Amino acid sequence: MPTLPLIAVTMGDPAGIGPEVVVKALADPRLRAACRPVVFGDAAALRDAASRLALPADWQTVGARARSAAFRPYLRLRRLPPDACQLVLDLGGVTPGLLFAARPTREGGAACLRYIEGAVAAAREGLVAAIATAPINKQAIAMAGSRFAGHTDLLAHLCGAPDPVMMLAGGGLRVALVTHHIALAEVPHAISTEAIVATARTVADSLRRFFAVGEPRLAVCGLNPHASDGSRFGDEELRVIEPAVVQLRHAGINARGPIPPDTCFHRAVKGHEFDAVIAMYHDQGLIPLKLLAFDEAVNVTLGLPIIRTSVDHGTAYDIAGRGAASPNSLVAAILLAADMSRRGAVPQPQGEREGRR
Repeated sequence: MPTLPLIAVTMGDPAGIGPEVVVKALADPRLRAACRPVVFGDAAALRDAASRLALPADWQTVGARARSAAFRPYLRLRRLPPDACQLVLDLGGVTPGLLFAARPTREGGAACLRYIEGAVAAAREGLVAAIATAPINKQAIAMAGSRFAGHTDLLAHLCGAPDPVMMLAGGGLRVALVTHHIALAEVPHAISTEAIVATARTVADSLRRFFAVGEPRLAVCGLNPHASDGSRFGDEELRVIEPAVVQLRHAGINARGPIPPDTCFHRAVKGHEFDAVIAMYHDQGLIPLKLLAFDEAVNVTLGLPIIRTSVDHGTAYDIAGRGAASPNSLVAAILLAADMSRRGAVPQPQGEREGRR
């Protein structure tokens, strides 16, 4: 029987619902059949969360809390037996009173960064097959000194990947974003023919490799109402988006657009015309996605040298510690990460392979 893939799961912000959804996810029997999750987090905090929620805490703790900056506890994963499962790599980080504190804190942000950095390092060294991340808070990681807007930008920095693509999947829909977390007023200036082409190429390549879509069909959204209706409501479609679609089709990618956004998603979901939609900005893509799959959608970061999935929700401080948080999105993220790792492992850069010889 083949060994199940080892999937790193970051605990997320201890002040939010991260510990709750993690311990709930670990109790889901579907994970035991699909993978071996190893949580990068604080073992004591997870046990406390499980106790408060009357959930089992039957996982195995691996490693020890970091004793120095040079100590890399994730290297302990090299010595795991092939049948090891339900693991917690104890990285500490949760100070008294921080668990379910229900507010952004510097300590919580620092803990988030520690878990993410450890999981990425383990994935880049081939010790885990993929990572699935619980939610973090942008204000908290900024309080801890991070300059990054969120997970995607931080992961791109840690992996040396300049052009990551955020794709969300759920409810029979896949949506990739040309721009990420920027003000709506900045979007017309941020989109470009080159960015649309690069996003669509990454999506098409990833659909072939990780989702078994042999000939991906991509819908490219317009920016303006009715895709500008012949440049009556803006000219971004004519100047920027149409040339991108032409380039994609010349490259052999089955892309159509610009399609009016108000009908594009209906055609993708109800008409089954497209395998993914390329949206120009955050809310254009995420509003229909979350309407269809609010508790079960998964965020996938494409274009990295590792496989990374995530929940599609935030830290939900307003319900932290109440037992009301759904683990469905995290369970779906872990299962998708395991499935992607089986379909197509990400090759490591040549320099990294040579460095370990």
